[in-house]
Amino acid sequence: MQRVIAVLNQKGGVGKTTTAVNIAAYLGKGGASVLLIDLDPQGNATSGLGIDKLSLEGTSYQALITDETAFDAVAIQTEVQGVTLIPTNADLAGVEVQLANKEQRETRLRSFLHKANSYNYDYVLIDCPPSLGLLTVNALTAATDVLIPVQTEYYAMEGLSQLIQVIQRVQQGLNPTLQILGVVMTMYDSRTSLSEQVKAEITRVFGDLVFTTVIPRNVRLAEAPSHGKPIMQYDKWSKGARAYKSLAKEVRERIDG
Repeated sequence: MQRVIAVLNQKGGVGKTTTAVNIAAYLGKGGASVLLIDLDPQGNATSGLGIDKLSLEGTSYQALITDETAFDAVAIQTEVQGVTLIPTNADLAGVEVQLANKEQRETRLRSFLHKANSYNYDYVLIDCPPSLGLLTVNALTAATDVLIPVQTEYYAMEGLSQLIQVIQRVQQGLNPTLQILGVVMTMYDSRTSLSEQVKAEITRVFGDLVFTTVIPRNVRLAEAPSHGKPIMQYDKWSKGARAYKSLAKEVRERIDG
């Protein structure tokens, strides 16, 4: 079965887009066909793969708004092996208001993926916005799995209970087979006791759901998006690259079971 993974945390700045882009890149490098959907109006996954947001003809906005949108009209082949992108731009910011009165507004993305040729892909990753609104509900309704990046910093646990409640409500109503694939700790700094304390607390709360791989705070990881490249293309020997390569391997192992 194809796996659709929503990468989600309603807090901004936790490495959500970095995680979505780099898992997609390493899964593609490993021989999988991957579809990455940019569902964040900021469009960071789009620019992080070197796509000019001002030059786009089709985006995830059209996929959600227009029933007749063809998959090929919004999908872009990226320069990353195995990775196709449905990009976005600032147009997506107004989509929740426009969808408010539409029928089945929570299932627009799922319907698009069902009718599109998205099932040619081994994995679909959805980069969600840092909110728990209608875009995120669309992602959760379309997904088979949720991957939650959590930064090892002071307010890491804040808001996670609300996020889990939203996932549970979607499970109870719109998508009963949705499951949490795992929690990945990001921005870890082994030099600080705070990172160690937060790591211990996240492990206590989530147990086996926590991925073994921890993503370090890494300058090369922070630089890569400004060059429009995933970390494996920007600096494949960096600590950040090694960590995301390991995380992608863990994701595959959990899915393949």
